[in-house]
Amino acid sequence: MAEMILVNAEDFETRVALIENGELAEVFIERDKEKSIVGNIYKGKVLRVLPGMQAAFVDIGLERSAFLYVAEVSQSIAGFFQDEMELDGMEQKDRKKTGEEQIQNLVREGQDILVQVLREPLGEKGAQLTTYITLPGYHLVYMPESRHMGVSRKIEDERERSRLKKLVDSVRGDSPGAFIIRTSSAQAREEAIRADGEYLLGKWKSLREKALNSSAPSLVFQEPELEFRVLREYFTADTKKIIIDNPDRMEGLKHFLRRTNPERENAAELWTGPEPLFDKFGIELELDRALDKRVWLKSGGFIVIDETEALTTIDVNTGKYVGKRDFEETIFKTNLEAAKEIVSQLRFRNVGGIIIIDFIDMSRIKNQQKITEALKAELSKDKAKSVVVRISEIGLTEMTRKRSSKSLPKKLCEPCPYCEGKGYLKNRRTIAYGIYRDLVKNRSELAGKAVRLYANPVVAELLMGEEKRLLDRLQEKHQVRVKVEIKDNFHQEQYEYYPLAAEEKA
Repeated sequence: MAEMILVNAEDFETRVALIENGELAEVFIERDKEKSIVGNIYKGKVLRVLPGMQAAFVDIGLERSAFLYVAEVSQSIAGFFQDEMELDGMEQKDRKKTGEEQIQNLVREGQDILVQVLREPLGEKGAQLTTYITLPGYHLVYMPESRHMGVSRKIEDERERSRLKKLVDSVRGDSPGAFIIRTSSAQAREEAIRADGEYLLGKWKSLREKALNSSAPSLVFQEPELEFRVLREYFTADTKKIIIDNPDRMEGLKHFLRRTNPERENAAELWTGPEPLFDKFGIELELDRALDKRVWLKSGGFIVIDETEALTTIDVNTGKYVGKRDFEETIFKTNLEAAKEIVSQLRFRNVGGIIIIDFIDMSRIKNQQKITEALKAELSKDKAKSVVVRISEIGLTEMTRKRSSKSLPKKLCEPCPYCEGKGYLKNRRTIAYGIYRDLVKNRSELAGKAVRLYANPVVAELLMGEEKRLLDRLQEKHQVRVKVEIKDNFHQEQYEYYPLAAEEKA
């Protein structure tokens, strides 16, 4: 759990860092022009229903249509804005026979629908939606669609569970829906829990009213600022202090604490030191390191992280670590250290989706099991849901981690305009040979003419030096005389050529 929460708040960008055991565990960044939409609730309009994919595309007012899968459609909420859809006898018979809902029986094109964003648009994919609305508070989560109260498994004391259920049931009263009782409710004061529940019920009432009186597509509820979302999820009894460097946002933190944890209001502190907050605690340096592919382990080994569109691969290497006893022990210790660091990096970089880990091959089954157990133990500290599969016969560990937004590197960076995101370039010799072939291909138009070739400095120097034979061959074999000129502003793979006018040949 976070022992300290650091908030660097500017008008244009807010950054929140979680410190655990004296080290940076996670960082959250939100920019004024790139606000997260996860958790936002929209009144949307169904654009297309795709029975073959059991999904629908919904317009919620974004540049790209959002995606709604059949499993995320509640039958009652789908009819939120009009009478329930009348299903003919055949449709009802089919549903009863298969026991499965069909998307075409739940929504129709042109229908208004209340949806919440589960995942931001990523790459070419639109936002992912659900109609199972959840309104999270600090102590409780309100679910208008649910009929069953839930209690956090981490609250193990049966007497406390019973106390909380009775309290929350009295808060709900005759209101529809149900609450989930969060871990933070354990031993919390009755007044704080009751205030949280009433706040969520009031929020649902107001957003429902707004949804009914607005046209689609429109935003009917927006999640609060980043620091409040982080505090809602990570501020616990173990958190000693919250430090913020913006006096204008300090009162907001105080108000949040007064409403949720009145006895902890003094946990919020204003940073007034001469050094920037994130520099003081080494966060800026760690953010720079998060952009490196290679991460060194304390033993001298290292891991290499490669994030692609479809999945993330992590390779474990012994590096400088040579061990003290036998080879198997050296590998085991490197893998054990790597397992801990991998989870740390997944959290810090906010890596989600499919993850493939290539641990160093171990011959002992017992050691393989220990590495998997260590990986799972570290992941249990992570709030993001994950699933780990066993180490395969070829030493690969497959796992998934829930992804709701871009990873840190993708949030902070953009594809390199030089290599266009490929991560590599043609080398200068490949480019030089390509230029030669291009000129040969057009020899019929260029024969007997002088040609001026503009190229990047490293390519031009190669053609005029070590690979001058290419120019000589063009002149001797194809009667094409080439004059090379350096263009400092040319991309390494860029070149241009054209025949010289008569007066330029002289």
